[in-house]
Amino acid sequence: MSGRRAIGCGVWLLVAAFGAALLWRWLPEPGAQAGPGPLLACAALLLLAGRSVKQLAALDGRRWHAPATAALFGLWVVYFWQVGVMLFDVPRVLLPAPSLIGSMLVERWDTLAADFVQTVLKAVLIGWALGSGLGFAVGVAIDRAPFLQRGLLPLANLTSTVPLVAVAPIAVMWFGFDWQSKAAVVVLMTFFPMLVATLAGLQAAGKLERELMHSYAAGYTRTLLDLRLPAAMPFLFSALKINATLALIGAIVAEFFGSPTVGLGFRISTEAARMNMALVWGAIVVAAATGSLAYALLVLLERRVAFWHPSIRAE
Repeated sequence: MSGRRAIGCGVWLLVAAFGAALLWRWLPEPGAQAGPGPLLACAALLLLAGRSVKQLAALDGRRWHAPATAALFGLWVVYFWQVGVMLFDVPRVLLPAPSLIGSMLVERWDTLAADFVQTVLKAVLIGWALGSGLGFAVGVAIDRAPFLQRGLLPLANLTSTVPLVAVAPIAVMWFGFDWQSKAAVVVLMTFFPMLVATLAGLQAAGKLERELMHSYAAGYTRTLLDLRLPAAMPFLFSALKINATLALIGAIVAEFFGSPTVGLGFRISTEAARMNMALVWGAIVVAAATGSLAYALLVLLERRVAFWHPSIRAE
């Protein structure tokens, strides 16, 4: 049965690829009016593309089928994006074609690389590490001394309710226009999720396991290291993955309120004012790819560290 599915999937992929090539040759020239034929062919190919993705996703039991399905879906999205822009002659100011964005990524790669260093390697990475580490340390302190919940937890909750658009200008005034102010915003955004995840994770260890450690005369530190922290790993990694996204968004938005002449947020705001939307989308692609890569790396690290946990073994 699995062999028949693989053969059927291959046939659907070949037919879809052949249809995509035919539609590409049938596309009108730039500025020309598209007739009903290419539009109907595009609709038919859309159904065929959906069928090909469904067939590939049905190949269970193979480690490569999940990333292959995601890659195929992404390729179809980019293809229909390009075809739609060409069919309807969409102005590049409204929505540039993927080919134009790709050429801009190549032409201005040195500029985007400098923006990546400024935003990701400085503001995001440092702020994410400091915010997550501080949230974890405060969470352990609250767990060790429960009376701190009355003072620290309400203050930590307050930090999560402060709007980003209000904090970013204040951080710029306090720490300057360079990456330090953006890192401060990221610390504020990532602190509370890690604190909540730490407190929840430290309570995840079972009562019987805790009583067993107590019967062995294990102190708080030994119980924390050998039992409670391992049980909290899925919670901690969930917070790290959430914070990776929050950190990237926070740093980019913070750069809108003041930044040196470099940074992904600065590039987006500046080039949008110049109506250079291809470069704006190029910066967005860099940010999206960075966030996806960070999430994937954290997932792999979680599987290595917490491989024994039922939530990981069930995947």
